[in-house]
Amino acid sequence: MAGTGKSTISRTIARELAEKKRLAASFFFTRGKKDISHSGMFFTTIAAQLAISLPVLRTSISDAIDNNAHIFEQGPREQWNQLILNPLKSAPTQSIQLVVVIDALDECDSMEDIQLILLLLEEAKDLDTVRIKIFLTSRPEIPIFDGFRQLSGEAYRDFILHNIPLDTVNTDISTFFLQKLSPLKAKHGLRTPWPDEQTIEQLVERAAGLFIYAATTLRFIRDGINGPEEQLSLVLSATKSSLSATEHLDGIYTTLLQHSVVGRRGYQECEQLAEWFRQVVGSIVVMFNTMPARNLAQLLQISFNMVSRTLNSLRSVLHVPEDESQPVRLFHLSFRDFLQDSRRCSDSRFRIDEKARHTSLFRKCMSHISQLEENICDLWGPGVLITEIPNDTIQKSVPLYVQYACRYWLDHWRLWNPLEDIKTIRQFLEQHFLHWLERLSLIGEVSNGAHMIITLEEILSVSCNTY
Repeated sequence: MAGTGKSTISRTIARELAEKKRLAASFFFTRGKKDISHSGMFFTTIAAQLAISLPVLRTSISDAIDNNAHIFEQGPREQWNQLILNPLKSAPTQSIQLVVVIDALDECDSMEDIQLILLLLEEAKDLDTVRIKIFLTSRPEIPIFDGFRQLSGEAYRDFILHNIPLDTVNTDISTFFLQKLSPLKAKHGLRTPWPDEQTIEQLVERAAGLFIYAATTLRFIRDGINGPEEQLSLVLSATKSSLSATEHLDGIYTTLLQHSVVGRRGYQECEQLAEWFRQVVGSIVVMFNTMPARNLAQLLQISFNMVSRTLNSLRSVLHVPEDESQPVRLFHLSFRDFLQDSRRCSDSRFRIDEKARHTSLFRKCMSHISQLEENICDLWGPGVLITEIPNDTIQKSVPLYVQYACRYWLDHWRLWNPLEDIKTIRQFLEQHFLHWLERLSLIGEVSNGAHMIITLEEILSVSCNTY
């Protein structure tokens, strides 16, 4: 399956399958989000969920782990064979057909792994004991098409969202607008009918088959700083009806930013608010993991009020939980793509410079980890097991923003590799290397730390002659 709206569909299908007890497992790839941006945790996650949904597999999967303690460090093929395929082959025959849902395969950061995943999953078609179907969504990118072309004809069927008749999609979008806007009419005491039939037709025309346009438009009308009528008027005046679907989406994003972030303020205040936007939202766009707003403020070393004010103005495109312990995230990746594309984001005040954001985040991370001290948890002696330390002690001693800095400082730096920062890195390693390893140990990231050291050594060996 390919096309806009795939993630919403796959999540809905996964939820319905779970309610019917037919969901075998699911995995939702998201680029730049820690363990769900690559294939390293893909097959182990699927295996763990299969052990829950199919109890008859638990013994086989457990035995596979006992027989190969390093299976979690091995490649996709070994994990697929030992943790999933072989246990499925040896399982008692099952009458029910189960489904594995894989969302946004295109968000996996390795095209080689994408094609390997497709080839391995094809082997499930020959199972006799357990009937497994795989529901997979992706954007129609060439390497993924090539991966499907390598499969045998009976192994898969494709369903392309863009091939659904536009009249059918428009009917659904019209229904969506009518059902979602009607409660606003009663809540705000608006005139009847509101919105009228002509207005609904205009909204559907601008959506041009994109549900993300409809959903974003709805949130803008519902959650905007003005009343629903004025917000709707802004939407209709934002773009011309003759534009393409992507141009309409860009138009609603631009209108949303101009009216929600800066509004009708003076020049200096507008520039300040736009700078806050680039710092806060720009960081969210490029960060490797999400975090709550308060932790984000600590990571960026700016006031929580500044972060909160920026985020609260953007509830049309950002999920800002009422529970402050929950992470802030983008509603849809199309907003990230829009902000990073100079051809689409015409207002330079809101354009996100990926290089500048990564560089800034690296330096913020380095600022935090350069203040690390020894024995932060006041351990009572050497050789203490992590399991003996209360989790709340670890969380208090190594707050989330410090955990992020310890885990991702190198990832932010290596993407752009500015040579002027090499001296800072060397100074950090000379003074705080052991303190950093202690933090990684406390948060269970020692293995990632080892990979970071290897990667850093390779980078520095190439850069040292230049520096």
